[in-house]
Amino acid sequence: MQPKSNIVHLPVYQPGKPVEDVKRELGLTEVIKLASNENPFGCSEQAKAAVVEELSNFNIYPDGASVELTAALAKELQVEPNQIIFGTGSSEIILMINRAFISPGDETIMADETFPQYKHNAEIENARIVEVPLKEGKHDLPAMAAQINDRTKIIWICNPNNPTGTIVTLQELTAFMQQVPAHVLVVLDEAYGEYIDDPEFPDGIQLLKEHRNLIVLRTFSKIYGLAALRIGYGVGHPDVIRFTNQVREPFNTSRAAQAAAKAALADKSFIAYCRDQNKQGLTYLSEQFDRLGLSYFPAYGNFMMVDVKRSSPEVFDGLLRRGIISRPRWTYYPNHIRITVGTREQNEKFVAALEQVLEESAVQG
Repeated sequence: MQPKSNIVHLPVYQPGKPVEDVKRELGLTEVIKLASNENPFGCSEQAKAAVVEELSNFNIYPDGASVELTAALAKELQVEPNQIIFGTGSSEIILMINRAFISPGDETIMADETFPQYKHNAEIENARIVEVPLKEGKHDLPAMAAQINDRTKIIWICNPNNPTGTIVTLQELTAFMQQVPAHVLVVLDEAYGEYIDDPEFPDGIQLLKEHRNLIVLRTFSKIYGLAALRIGYGVGHPDVIRFTNQVREPFNTSRAAQAAAKAALADKSFIAYCRDQNKQGLTYLSEQFDRLGLSYFPAYGNFMMVDVKRSSPEVFDGLLRRGIISRPRWTYYPNHIRITVGTREQNEKFVAALEQVLEESAVQG
């Protein structure tokens, strides 16, 4: 049996190394995972209680249309229910958008170092990938606009960008959208948007009224802390959502995920707490990187990308031996690691371990 020829070369997505594997392989009793941008503070207690209530309903299919959750989210975002679609994480929305809109030979534009699932799913649909280099770690929107032609179908913008953590501003995004033809769909991925209180950061939902060719992606995996339950969503024009819904698998989000997401949405104090703690963590890590003489990209999400001035796999291995899981191996930033903002204790242990690794490397060098 032979697969489709265009998928043979595709890499399988590599998540952050699991804690259990590291403990077993290295004989460690304590391991801190700062590789997958998870919320170190867990999730809302209200969300946990909602999941417990669903335990007796696991024999019943979930609501395929997520009616109650859609209504709650529509009210929260001040949009219509027919503007929302849910998926098993925003990554499934990415898959569905590609499946719904990309035909073989269509072109899709994205940054050269960004969330890999944009490219992965577009390649599955036999699209021509146009990658535009980041400029100082940011999306180069003018350069991306210059690549648009009659074959362009989708443009992907990750804001904040994963892995660099940088943002495009409201002014930059507004100017860009004015250049995008109506036949081109712009996907604005705001997976980390809830962490940001910077007035220059654009709220993609507010741009939907002016741009029918925009869809905004968000997730409950990050600040809401529901990564294990796999639930995210897209918000766009009803026509875009309807076409995307036509390729959605039935019952694609679980009862537990829907219940937890609805409860998490209502727990404003938990989100405020996580946002504040994350802000303190970003400040602490920035101060420590400055002290160590390490440059880093301006960070807006719950992670930072820092230049460790050495091969990133080398630093990754050194940190791993000390019980810290980071994220190395970036195509265009080979000396950078991406590190998730943890609790204060986790951040301090990471910095201490990083300092030891850098000193050890300097001695060996």
